[in-house]
Amino acid sequence: MKDLIEALQILAKYADDYSAMRPTWCEHDQLHVAGPSPPEMPVDDATRLGQLSFRWVRLSNSWMSFRFGSW
Repeated sequence: MKDLIEALQILAKYADDYSAMRPTWCEHDQLHVAGPSPPEMPVDDATRLGQLSFRWVRLSNSWMSFRFGSW
């Protein structure tokens, strides 16, 4: 639970720009969180999100995790 909260706190820094309509959603056992692409954020934030099991998905413009999906 702490890892999920930490990841959301990182992404919350960018919430004003990326989460107007749908900040989070789940589909096919994946949790998606709207946010900036890795080049648009500090390297430390993008790296930490990777360590917390989130990956950038260009197709949906979101950070995705199987770890925090519907399992």
